[in-house]
Amino acid sequence: MTMTDDELKQLVASLAIAQKETSEQQKEFSKQQKEFSEQQKEISQQQKKFTEEQIEFDKKFNEERKKMAREADQRKKEFDLQLKELGKQIGGLGKKFGSFTEGLALPSMTKILRERFKMEVISPSVRVSKNGIDAEIDVLAYANSAINEVYVVEVKSHCREEAITQLNSLMANFKTLFPEHKDKKLYGIIAAVDISDALKKRVLAAGFYMARIQDETFSLDIPDEFQAKCF
Repeated sequence: MTMTDDELKQLVASLAIAQKETSEQQKEFSKQQKEFSEQQKEISQQQKKFTEEQIEFDKKFNEERKKMAREADQRKKEFDLQLKELGKQIGGLGKKFGSFTEGLALPSMTKILRERFKMEVISPSVRVSKNGIDAEIDVLAYANSAINEVYVVEVKSHCREEAITQLNSLMANFKTLFPEHKDKKLYGIIAAVDISDALKKRVLAAGFYMARIQDETFSLDIPDEFQAKCF
């Protein structure tokens, strides 16, 4: 089939239009591709910036955490040191108060031991170590005459249950620690500034004399029918 000149012209014109449209579409696609590439580049830059900021944040966070850990460790060391020093001060205060109580008890207990029990020798703060046994006696009193007795006095500012246990243990070991008194009758006395009535009853039930302070003077506090235990 032979095309006429007009048909040929129309075909060429339509091809030219189609080519122009294709060229414009390619330009638009290239433009969009360029914009997309720029957006990708911007996203990459933002990601890089975010990563750098995250790294910087992690670095600062770790540094701050280490700093806080060091400061906490330092505060703990300072607190432990203060606690240790406080313990020493409290211990020293306890010793001073104990010494004060023993000093307060000694004159009146000396009078009781001499006048009531006829003791000849009265020794405060006796310390002894023998056969692997260590002991400390607040007041030790004895007589070598016809009475032939020995008294062990335990002085307490605040008397607790363990005072009975301690004195029982001391009485059990006494003649091993002091063999020179092995033939004497042995008695125990607990002298306390502060003691509950219930604990006082347990002291007496254990066979120990009870001495309590009144008007800054210690005196025996025992019922008339009380019989002390001879160890």
